[in-house]
Amino acid sequence: MARKTPEINASSMADIAFLLLIFFLVATTMDIDSGLNRVLPPWSDNQTEAPDIKERNLMMVHVNKYDQIAVQGELVQVNQLKDRAKEWVLNVANDGNLPEKKEVEIDLIGKYMVSQGIISLQNDRGTSYEMYMKVQNELTRAFNEIRDELSKAHFGRTFQELEKNQQDAIAVAVPVKISEAEPQNIK
Repeated sequence: MARKTPEINASSMADIAFLLLIFFLVATTMDIDSGLNRVLPPWSDNQTEAPDIKERNLMMVHVNKYDQIAVQGELVQVNQLKDRAKEWVLNVANDGNLPEKKEVEIDLIGKYMVSQGIISLQNDRGTSYEMYMKVQNELTRAFNEIRDELSKAHFGRTFQELEKNQQDAIAVAVPVKISEAEPQNIK
């Protein structure tokens, strides 16, 4: 007579696997990715030289390896950056040291004085990613606030609430001009 091989009772194995799965799903923390929402221009094989930009139309923002921010050579805090950028782009008093404005005819808005200013951002190779993101966010916030103010003045709503053609008109009036230079070792 052949001897029976003992079997292992596996009926609760699926329950244990399911409980372990639930445990790991609940106990695991997920990192939230942070990044920049940017649309890059299409690639072109035609390399053209950069146009000459008047010094008054260029706002230099440097971030060094100690995460210190300099705007036009003056040290500022990150919470001051948005207001400095807005003041510079808007140039309400037509100051000769701030960017020029060019009158443009814009559909749905009419004649509007568009800033010719470009914000040039340069980071040190040692700049922390956290500070890099804070600076980018503050500069973007400056343009977003300017667009919201203009949107409310012309259409009575914020930029995000506008229809596509209205958003296009505001984007022409307030173009986001942030140039990012190659990181260097900044003192």
